[in-house]
Amino acid sequence: LQITPLPGAWPQKPGSATFPFFGAVIVDQNGVEVEGGPSSGYLCIKNSWPGAFRTLYGDHERYEATYFRPFPGYYFTGDGSTRDEDGYFWLTGRVDDVINVSGHRIGTAEIESALVSHRDCAEAAVVGIDHDVKGQGIYAFVTLVEGVPYSDQLRKDLIMTVRKQIGAFAAPDRIHWAPGLPKTRSGKIMRRVLRKIASKRLDEVGDLSTLADPSVVQQLIDLAD
Repeated sequence: LQITPLPGAWPQKPGSATFPFFGAVIVDQNGVEVEGGPSSGYLCIKNSWPGAFRTLYGDHERYEATYFRPFPGYYFTGDGSTRDEDGYFWLTGRVDDVINVSGHRIGTAEIESALVSHRDCAEAAVVGIDHDVKGQGIYAFVTLVEGVPYSDQLRKDLIMTVRKQIGAFAAPDRIHWAPGLPKTRSGKIMRRVLRKIASKRLDEVGDLSTLADPSVVQQLIDLAD
């Protein structure tokens, strides 16, 4: 564990991983450590730790390129993180799933987090789609809290929530209502399927046998605009 709460040692905050345990730091896009808070960036490890793995079997080059080359001198976890004014760390999700919108690189997890902060949004999954002007557009699948009806006004409210928290460039181009999201039995969202639905390449959806509930896919197709 690189960041972990120690019960009784300090107060916990729901949703926060609390404080570093083995040298976790936040660095900016240039690999420079970001001190204090509030701040955000890429989560890296600058010290060795018990149980650290030393290579990938049969592909040491890939091991170095993935974990040590992005930020020389640090082990790159592949996650984004923020740190609040009290020094607590908050993991924002994977940063290797990035959308490039009009020159802005933004992680899908950051947009999903903003959407879920809306009181009527229970879950969200964001994928990138081709866009003639911006390069990539933002397509969001949104599951609402049970009992909340779909409406154009709610669509506008969700988009405005993202605009306020992140910026206008991160506002979703499309909100696709989703009674459920296609997930494996272990709970992982199958973004491959969502990308095909978003880009209307339904003949390329592929094998759905690993999904916990394959019927969700047809529901999403039926709700497409």
